[in-house]
Amino acid sequence: MLDMTPDELDAVATFYSFVFRKPVGRHAILVCDSISCWITGCNPLIDILKKKLGVTLGETTSDKRFTLLPISCLGACDRAPAVMVDEDLYGPVTLESMDGILGKYE
Repeated sequence: MLDMTPDELDAVATFYSFVFRKPVGRHAILVCDSISCWITGCNPLIDILKKKLGVTLGETTSDKRFTLLPISCLGACDRAPAVMVDEDLYGPVTLESMDGILGKYE
């Protein structure tokens, strides 16, 4: 239908961060792990999200509410560390602000 080989299609799908190749939850949480976000503390954010949600990166919560994903850049280095939930960009995100952010999404 697209006149593409499976390898060509896979190359396109893996290039774009918002093309999900398997089902995701109602809300996708994208945690930027670029150098700016890494330096300003994305790893502790990832750790607290994994603990709060009970999932690891790439997994979806059992209630299908959230999928936790890393992303190489959100283009928000001036607001690092940055997190995007669906189409909403947050930053700089702190460990203390994560509960409030998650609470906005049912």
